[in-house]
Amino acid sequence: MFIQVIQGRAIGAGDVREALEWWARELSPRAEGWLGTTAGVTGDGLFVGVARFATRSAARRNSDRPEQGQWWIETAKLFAGEVSFLDCDEVFEYLGGGSDAAGFVQVTQGRLREPGRVRELVRRRQDGLAALRPDLIGGTAALYGDGGYLETVYFTSAEAARPPAIGELLAGDPDFFELRDPWLYAPR
Repeated sequence: MFIQVIQGRAIGAGDVREALEWWARELSPRAEGWLGTTAGVTGDGLFVGVARFATRSAARRNSDRPEQGQWWIETAKLFAGEVSFLDCDEVFEYLGGGSDAAGFVQVTQGRLREPGRVRELVRRRQDGLAALRPDLIGGTAALYGDGGYLETVYFTSAEAARPPAIGELLAGDPDFFELRDPWLYAPR
């Protein structure tokens, strides 16, 4: 799996959501290898979108489509300033990965002290996690660059959510992005 994270300051959350809904309805049926997107705007106006593709090459083919390029030209106008893109080639799913049943999504971004231990921690988490954390209904952990880490955690609700258990591996202070009204899109 490949994940691309898009972040930018939304001018209007409703307009960005409309653009994504249009993409899901009109363009996603021809987005080969697209597995789903989790997006939303934080309380302070930061848009965070996590697009999942089967492979990096599938994501690239989608980006290269003329209709995708035109959609992005129009959608980019809905942001104040630059929009950043982050590519994650190494992705681990737990409890089935992303969940369209989520009522709250937390995205954690930071650096790892020991990137090699992520695979072990995710595997260890699988055992009994559903019984221990009924509020947690899925997640992905992704690596990028030199020790970069991004985790997308799906919860039943914001009230039930607790911080991720990966804290023992993080270096410094990670960024936490709360999507209290997550926009969840999946292939039909």
